[in-house]
Amino acid sequence: MPVQTSDQKWAAQAAAGDERAFRELYRAHVRPVYWIAQGILGSAADAEDVTQETFVVAWRKLPGLELQGESILPWLATICRFQAANRLRRRRRDEAHTTDAVDETLADAVSVEEQVITAALAARIAAEVGGLSELDREIFRLCAAEGYAYQAAAEELGVTHAVVRNRLSRVRTQLRGAVKEVRDA
Repeated sequence: MPVQTSDQKWAAQAAAGDERAFRELYRAHVRPVYWIAQGILGSAADAEDVTQETFVVAWRKLPGLELQGESILPWLATICRFQAANRLRRRRRDEAHTTDAVDETLADAVSVEEQVITAALAARIAAEVGGLSELDREIFRLCAAEGYAYQAAAEELGVTHAVVRNRLSRVRTQLRGAVKEVRDA
């Protein structure tokens, strides 16, 4: 029997109503989901709202999810893109001061090409993070996803501040390279 990834295990437990497992999924993926929303919306406040809406929708839809890969991030990215598109529509309607406004520029704002790039980017980030050593994944999770300071992460993991700083720098460089490859493709 194949070993389940953390995402697969947490998704199955969260689908069964385990809030702790859902919190783990949230902590692991909130930043990438926020980055996707920020990229589409260009507004930190809207991106924060859409990130929260994404996880609310995910919680409701988890019981019907059949996770196709090792990471739940591509699924969350899809939800995020739809929530962001809805937010853009509302924003444009509000700007036009009418709910009857036809939004002909929405297709340009959330193009198919951008959706493909965003999905590819989410998949690539998930693959890169999944390919890290256990220590590097934990350092990335604590510092990048949960906002721990280097020293706090070092104490949590039983390593030195320098180990956390150096490994996180290497991971960030690796992820920047992966992001650049997807953007340049």
